[in-house]
Order: sequence, then C-alpha cells, then structure tokens
Amino acid sequence: MNLDNTHRAVAVVGGGQAGLSMSWHLRQRGVDHVVIERERVGHEWRDRRWDSFCLVTPNWQCRLPGFGYAGGDPDGFMIGADIVGYLEKYAASFDPPLVEGVAVNRLRRTSKGVFELVTTAGTCTADQVVVATGPYHNPAVPRIAERLPGDVVQVHSSQYRNPEQLPAGAVLVVGTGQSGCQIAEDLHLAGRRVHLAVGSAPRAARRYRGRDTLAWLDEMGHYAKGIDEFGDADEVRLRANHYMTGRDGGRDIDLRAFAAEGMRLYGRLTSVDGSAVTFGGDLKANLDNADAVAEGIKDAIDGYIAAVGIRAPAEDRYVPVWEPAGRATTNDMAAEGITAVVWGTGFHRDHRWVEVPVFDGRGYPTHDRGVTSCPGLYFLGLPWQYTWGSGRFAGVAQDAGYLIERITAARRERITEGVSWLAGTPTETYPDLDWFTPRAAA
Repeated sequence: MNLDNTHRAVAVVGGGQAGLSMSWHLRQRGVDHVVIERERVGHEWRDRRWDSFCLVTPNWQCRLPGFGYAGGDPDGFMIGADIVGYLEKYAASFDPPLVEGVAVNRLRRTSKGVFELVTTAGTCTADQVVVATGPYHNPAVPRIAERLPGDVVQVHSSQYRNPEQLPAGAVLVVGTGQSGCQIAEDLHLAGRRVHLAVGSAPRAARRYRGRDTLAWLDEMGHYAKGIDEFGDADEVRLRANHYMTGRDGGRDIDLRAFAAEGMRLYGRLTSVDGSAVTFGGDLKANLDNADAVAEGIKDAIDGYIAAVGIRAPAEDRYVPVWEPAGRATTNDMAAEGITAVVWGTGFHRDHRWVEVPVFDGRGYPTHDRGVTSCPGLYFLGLPWQYTWGSGRFAGVAQDAGYLIERITAARRERITEGVSWLAGTPTETYPDLDWFTPRAAA
C-alpha cells in the first residue's frame, strides 16, 4: 500500500497486541486511522522466540478488547504458534486498516500541528499518533562479549531457537530474567552441560495453595494497582520480571534444583579475558533474594486467604535443596568445554525515529498513562505503563481504553475549534473538515 500524501485522523505505529487493541477501539468509535506494522502481525512471537517457548501468564489472562480467550484450556499456557494464531484471529475479527511490511523511519510534528510520518511506503500525515512498538527493540549484548574467543558461538536470546542450533559442548547462559532461565532450562532438559550466570531477577512459585499464583494475585487486586500507587514508580518500571515457566502445564523454575542436578551456577559475569571468565561473589545473595521474593508473595496470599476466610489447602513452604559458596570464581572456558554463549541480557529501547521532545535522559518516553506532553502523541504497550498488565495480553485493553477517551476528546476539541474559525480558514489546517466547503462570509 502506498501511503504517500495520505492523511489519517490517527496513525498507530505497531501491529502487535497493543496496536491492534488500539485499532479495535478506534474502529468502535468510527475513527479514521491506519495501523503501520514493520513486519507482520505476530512477528515478535513468531520470529523472536525459541521453539519450546510458551506464555508465562495463563490463557485466561489473554483478554484483548472484544476478544477474550475462548479456548478449552483457560489455565494452560499458549505455545508460540498458538499466540500467533490468537493475534491473527483477533485481527480477522474486526479487519483493522493494517499495513504490513512498512517501517516508520521518522516521526515529527509539523508547524501546522499535524504529525508527519516518513515510511518505507511514502510520507503520510496524521492528526494524532499512537506509538505501539513496545519496549523490546534492539538486543542488548554487553561490550564484554567482544572479548570472548572468536571460536565461541554467541547468540542473543532473541536468536536462540533450540539446543541443536548450538555446537556440541557446554553452554554459558548469561542472565536470569525469564528468557535466560527458560533457555537454561531448555538446554538442561536436552542434556546439555549448562553454566549459568545468575543475576538479581526475582522468582515466584507457579502454584500455591491449590491455585496458580497469578490467579491469587489477580483476585487480590494486585494487577489492578496503578503505577501512581507506588512511591518509586521509576524503579518499579525497571524491575525484572519474576521467573517461572508455563512449560508442560506450568511449574517453578528452581535454579537450586538445577544445580543439584549438575547445572553450574555463578554470580554475575564481571570480566572476560580471552578464555578466562570471572563471575562475582553475589550468587548466594541473588538466590536468597529470589527465594525471599517468592516466599513474600506466599505470605501475602496467606494473609489474603485468612482475611477473606477462604478454604484452601495448606502447603509446606519451600526448602532450598542446594547452597552455593559465596565467592568470586574464574573459569577457563576451553577447559570447561564451553563452545557457546547465550546472552539473556534483555533489550534496549530505540525511539530515535521519534523526533518529538518527550523523552527523559535515559530515552524513556515521559507520559501519564501513555499521554505525553506533546498534544496528540501517545504511547501504548510499555511495561508498567499503568499496571503490571500494561503491554501484556492481560492489561493492554485497559490502557487502550483509557487512550481512546483522550483521543476522541482531542478530536472533538479540534473539530469544534475548526468550526469556530472555519470562515476564511484554509481547510488543510483542519484535515478532519476537508468534507466541508466553507461559504464566503456574509
């Protein structure tokens, strides 16, 4: 589709769950818009996940606007192909004005107060723009990776597919967020010798006292808590997600148990000198902190059960099965037979194409529930945009619902202003009013 010299009331950049949710609301209100997607629907789930990937959140939390989960396994966890299928069916359910395979390379606000989008399919304009590209843009690989021996294969978690992809030998996985832990498990279950550099990410039990932990937290109102209820909102947005898995019906990820089975655990990777890799002495502290967070969640659930008077089965608390030595360690990769490194070190945001001054010193878009200081510019799908579920299948509908009210209010204001000043005013200043031919003043 050629977008050159076209105009829309709203342009949505990004056709993932956030962009589609926004489009659904715009469709419901009859707002003229376009959704511009660099790849195709489901790209992030289709092309940047490993073969055994599945959701960590249960299927019942898949509740996009007008399209809640309707399958037969609400307590299960969708695998990659099912996630892509869910998004494709969602798009087909309301036929959004979607343009796929088109990248937006530049976004700026013109002197006329409209937004100009320079795309690979031409330059178009819009009265308002919703940036729904998420936060996971460029793979984050530390510069220390450059010091590894040239014969060691290196892949980022977004490039990892399966154990067979890597050369024979042991594998060093760096990072214990959700991706790092799940990839380490994937390799471990395949019988590979795994060395894991453990960071400070917390963990949570998959189930507790007869239910999925996330079901308890949802009932307790945890996921409805807004970011403005936290005293340290900026820190909350930067926290790593709790690690667990939905694999094989869902279970805990217990790094101590992996260690007891032969996985080698270390503290943070601190230096590389050729084949020599050094890890910090924080392994015990990191494991203890992860366990403390998991047990704290259980404490909260116990308190809720007692306060409400719910009949729930009792459950023994977690007992560590392995204890590490709290000291720094230096290993020789060649001696350990390590032939590959998987970097589970996350992603960098990249909004350099947005040439509007709405970012803080770290490049994070400053906003209030997605509404920026620039009139008509919004963000959707950011982690903790407002609640824990923002950007996820669980909560993006709420954020999109909030933005549609701001978008339609701004349109009403714009049209009202245009009608008030219409006589003798060029209609291109008010693209929404192009259908109206002004009469000469009496």
